[in-house]
Amino acid sequence: MTYQETIDYLFNRLPMFSRLGAAAYKKDLHNTIALCDLLGNPQQRIKTIHIAGTNGKGSTSHMLAAILQSVGYKTGLYTSPHLKDFRERFRINGEMIPQEFVTRFTERIMPAIDQVEPSFFEITVAMAFDWFAEAAVDIAVIETGLGGRLDSTNVITPELSVITNIGYDHMNLLGDTLEKIAFEKAGIIKPGIPVVVGEVNAATKPVFEQVAEEKQSPILLAEHLRYAAEWKYEHHQLVVQIAHSGTDTRDTYTLDLPGFYQTKNLVTVLEAIHQLQLKGWKIPAEAIQHGLSHVKKLTGLHGRWEVISTQPLTVLDVGHNEDGIRQIVAQLELTQYRHLHIVIGMVKDKDIDHALALLPKEATYYFTRAQIPRALSEEELAAKGNGYGLNGHHYPTVNEALHAARSAAHADDMILVCGSVFVVGEV
Repeated sequence: MTYQETIDYLFNRLPMFSRLGAAAYKKDLHNTIALCDLLGNPQQRIKTIHIAGTNGKGSTSHMLAAILQSVGYKTGLYTSPHLKDFRERFRINGEMIPQEFVTRFTERIMPAIDQVEPSFFEITVAMAFDWFAEAAVDIAVIETGLGGRLDSTNVITPELSVITNIGYDHMNLLGDTLEKIAFEKAGIIKPGIPVVVGEVNAATKPVFEQVAEEKQSPILLAEHLRYAAEWKYEHHQLVVQIAHSGTDTRDTYTLDLPGFYQTKNLVTVLEAIHQLQLKGWKIPAEAIQHGLSHVKKLTGLHGRWEVISTQPLTVLDVGHNEDGIRQIVAQLELTQYRHLHIVIGMVKDKDIDHALALLPKEATYYFTRAQIPRALSEEELAAKGNGYGLNGHHYPTVNEALHAARSAAHADDMILVCGSVFVVGEV
């Protein structure tokens, strides 16, 4: 097969969550285990870091990978979904998986696809492990797709587990309380393996502590160990002073990811790095500084308060659930502009009402939809938005909506594109 034929096969033959939603979600690990067995269990031949969480797990994964690359470790990175190119999901030292490997792997696994009937995500997880093992990476950062306990990635025994935070998302699959969602994420905690938890609250802390105790796993609550004492913006970068709780020790870091919500992810990343150092990984301070200030260049991360143009200031952010939108709104309050234009599209299975209720009413809205079956129609989104006092017009495609916003915007205005990973991907 050609590469294009391979991609067409993968996207059309396999159930794909980004297109279908819950119908594509496989609630057990049997398929992944079967695929890995057929491949000789490549996941057992690589060292890994496993990352779960409702928000921030993508940024955290990329930040950790950038630091490890800066040391000189051959670093794999598996994330999802992709924004534009399928191969974004798989990287080694920032380089995407070769087209040739994708085709070779798919041809090799095709007989098993007919036999096992895996989902699209299950195939991509097996592909990542196989490529990382063949390339003999020193370490691979593995981001969960959805949840943790039953996520396809949960067949590894990592050096370290990381859980960024818990919020309301995918409640139809993970549960309708923070405790239930936390229990699913806590499923990545492995016996005796340290787990770093970024943020906890009264509902989630006991869940993590109980699972960690049952597994006899050291648990580190990152926000209790460090905090962002001060931060400021300089030239579209975030300069953060991190203080160690209980001491006067402070360190300053410059991040090329300017969203101030990255301060929380930074605290999590620094504790994860500390735990790796305790396990014998050589990670000097200079590598931490270099990695954090070059995340986008080293790992290809996009869509996290990403400024794509000025006059008018145009920003992309993949925030799409209640907590993600709350962080975006907080960021908007720190941003200077004359008038705000928001291009927004969402998918049907999100808690759309809670997200829309948070958005600023004084903005002009351009309601739209990504070109996937899961997308809520632009007409329906506009009607829901109107119900929350969000006014504007609707457009059948993302780029038509963006063009309309650009045509209407003054040079001192701001355009924000948000609501869905797939909307940002189309821009």
